[in-house]
Amino acid sequence: MPINKEMGTNSNTLRTFSTDEEPLWFAMSAPYRRELRAKTFLEERGVECFVPMKHAIVEKRSGMKSRELVPAIHNLIFVHTTKERIKELKQGKDFLQYRTTPVDGKNRPIIVPEKQMLQFIAATKASNEEIIYLRPEEINIEKGTRVRVHGGTFDGAEGVFVKITGKRNRKVVLLIENVAAIALANISTDLIEILPDNGSVTPKPGKSIQ
Repeated sequence: MPINKEMGTNSNTLRTFSTDEEPLWFAMSAPYRRELRAKTFLEERGVECFVPMKHAIVEKRSGMKSRELVPAIHNLIFVHTTKERIKELKQGKDFLQYRTTPVDGKNRPIIVPEKQMLQFIAATKASNEEIIYLRPEEINIEKGTRVRVHGGTFDGAEGVFVKITGKRNRKVVLLIENVAAIALANISTDLIEILPDNGSVTPKPGKSIQ
């Protein structure tokens, strides 16, 4: 599933303010690996949410192993609703808590920009086998190059082309600051276009990237 090319990264700064009536993407914590419980709770109430999933080999108590779809990042769930509604939903629910970031000396709930969130969802669903989940602290964005992918599974994705510890080649990384990061595996440099800092496009694709 190609990623919407309109989903740019020049709106990637995490938001911490809005009108109360506007639906927003909240990055929420579901402590003690209760992200699926939180997902069920929200969906039963008609609230849109997203838990990144991946295939993994799971060993049962019997000793048998099977390949199953499991949460890719424990304790994390994204919730799409209004500020007032999320306050109501999380009240008295210890499995649904805000993830916060410091702003002006106070911890504020993390709100992910709509375009960035939709791009993240599309990338994780496009091909489960072709992405690598990372912790945000594993990525040094300052040493990377802003790029856009043209063609292939991740067509339209924008991120940072950067070296990842333990990996031989650089990867295109989609990052939600202080929350999550995914590396898009095995993308030919012929499909990569360099973007300048202001988010506009340079005239030539990224064959010059080494």
